[in-house]
Amino acid sequence: MKKRLLFAIAIVIVVANSLDASDWTRFRGPKGMGISDDTNLPLTWSDTKNLKWKTPLPGPGSSSPIVLGDRLFVTCYSGYGTNRSNPGSQEDLKRHLLCVNRSDGKILWDTSVDAVLPEDPYRGYLGEHGYASSTPITDGKNVYVFFGKTGVLSFNLEGKKLWQVGVGTESSNRKWGSAASPILYKNLLIVNASEESKSIRALDKTSGKEIWKAQGAALELTYGTPFLADAGENRKELTISMPNEVWGLNPDTGKLNWYAKIDPDGNICPSIVGFNGIIYAFGGFRTKGSVAIRVGGKDDVTPTHVLWSSGESSYVPSPVIFNGHLYLVNDLGIASCMDAKSGKLAYRERLSARGFGKPFYASIILANGKLYAVSRTSGTFVLDAKPQFKQLAHNQFESDDSDFNGSPAISKGCLFLRSNRFLYCVGL
Repeated sequence: MKKRLLFAIAIVIVVANSLDASDWTRFRGPKGMGISDDTNLPLTWSDTKNLKWKTPLPGPGSSSPIVLGDRLFVTCYSGYGTNRSNPGSQEDLKRHLLCVNRSDGKILWDTSVDAVLPEDPYRGYLGEHGYASSTPITDGKNVYVFFGKTGVLSFNLEGKKLWQVGVGTESSNRKWGSAASPILYKNLLIVNASEESKSIRALDKTSGKEIWKAQGAALELTYGTPFLADAGENRKELTISMPNEVWGLNPDTGKLNWYAKIDPDGNICPSIVGFNGIIYAFGGFRTKGSVAIRVGGKDDVTPTHVLWSSGESSYVPSPVIFNGHLYLVNDLGIASCMDAKSGKLAYRERLSARGFGKPFYASIILANGKLYAVSRTSGTFVLDAKPQFKQLAHNQFESDDSDFNGSPAISKGCLFLRSNRFLYCVGL
């Protein structure tokens, strides 16, 4: 009888800590591909249509919300760098992790963390995205966040801090701060700390203890979130794109399996996507471009594993791959579609997004054959996910003139958007 009772308790614990297929648990969804299985999202919305709720945030941020069951988690910052004309004092800088009730938008708790100083000053491109640009991630039991020089932190679902670990306090020559989001692999929390220490680190998610560290000068100006590619035979490779190179690492040890030389250089911001053992990397500043690489191999795989390269690219947003095509809305607001097998361009069209500089920071999300592209100040464009360009809708909250820098989250018929002022829930 006692054994049966213990077995029943064990089942309850496993179920309680398991993730639902509809949960949006990390940057760009469960697999980092920006794709949702949801089929019941609204095509149009506004301040008065299909808006379930909006919640004021205690500060700005460029991170994306994540969803776990009936709760959302999102980060922001306060105290410094919230006003361009009067940024204030770094000593007042705080990062926040918020837990929000998904049914009504009520903030259930708000845990703040003091900044480790000195921080990069609020100026230049850092002022474009701020001090909360990394999206949290959850394993269903705890929530993990990356706050740059302030470190990597773990919280339980009630907002209690479990551990905090530093991963460096350096700055790149740009002094732009961090933007990459953490990912989970087995019992490891993997963080791109290129800005803080020119390294990628794997921490034990239970204790924060460092398990491995991969370092290299080439990691400077590497801002994308690492991607776990399927290498076959139940193996994963940790891939990341940097100026002039793509790396494939063993995610268990951090050892370099292979590297490929690529043209894009300068700053590499977009995250890699992959499918069927092939990864696609975009980015670059001085030399922009995209490349398809077959994973696997050893050492320099440039002559054997680089399948194609193209001049079509993006400076900030990441692409999605769907039905054999790559879809992208880049930072300039140019929507493009490429054949994933050949790299051949199917279309290239400019969206009517206003604003100087870079009108798009968020990455597109795909659901039910539609692409959702959130611009910074011109609303969300909904496109048909087919190799012929077609704009289906253009939606905007006229009452909010702040920047929308975070990529949307999708769960159970709802689209969750965040601006520098509000968190929104859009649904039928």
